[in-house]
Amino acid sequence: MKVVFVHGALVFDGAWWWSRMVEPLAALGLGSRAVELPSCPASPGASGGAAVGDMYADADAVRAVLDEEDEPVVLLGHSYGGMVITDAAAGQENVEHLVYLTSVMPERDEALSSFGGSELGAWMDPGEDGTMGVKAELAPDAFMQDCDEEAIAEALKRLTRQPLAVFGQTPRAVAWREKPSTYVVCAEDYATPPEAQREYAKRAGKVVELPTGHHPMLSRPDLLARVLAEAAAAPDA
Repeated sequence: MKVVFVHGALVFDGAWWWSRMVEPLAALGLGSRAVELPSCPASPGASGGAAVGDMYADADAVRAVLDEEDEPVVLLGHSYGGMVITDAAAGQENVEHLVYLTSVMPERDEALSSFGGSELGAWMDPGEDGTMGVKAELAPDAFMQDCDEEAIAEALKRLTRQPLAVFGQTPRAVAWREKPSTYVVCAEDYATPPEAQREYAKRAGKVVELPTGHHPMLSRPDLLARVLAEAAAAPDA
């Protein structure tokens, strides 16, 4: 069994975001792999000043990774990654369990913009070039209040801009209606309100709460690894 990780919005270098998960998962007998999302480039200005790709390109990238795997997969989507895995996992026979980590868990007609109403978060940085970014000075308090200084410093190096289009796109299919799922509520998340997470969690087959902020893979990888091991041990539960 392998865990495939899908990162959230407005960041790049998927492998780094999950790097603290590798050893605890390996200790539990699980391999892991992270996907790079094309809508979250390392250099958003490299192609004419704007990020490229959209949510569908991201889902297709995840699907391509899944097609490369020759073993059963637990597929985890973090934050915006929940949109992506909902689309990408539909019809993928090797995906045995979905994990939504403080994420959107959408129905067919729900976009990321459906979450949280019409007001922009104070940390959001919309651009005139049709992209969205994060105000770096506000990111630590909003997303990483329980992370160590090294994690925060490295995370800030990996912020990027993403096309606004991804925030309005809806999934082409709804994988959680056909596959077992776990929703992981991060009870101290300042970016994704826990009450909103719990509403999404009503759609999941199983719900787990962790006493963490938005990035438990950085702050408490040990706790998250146990959740994933349980999902891998009983994927149909």
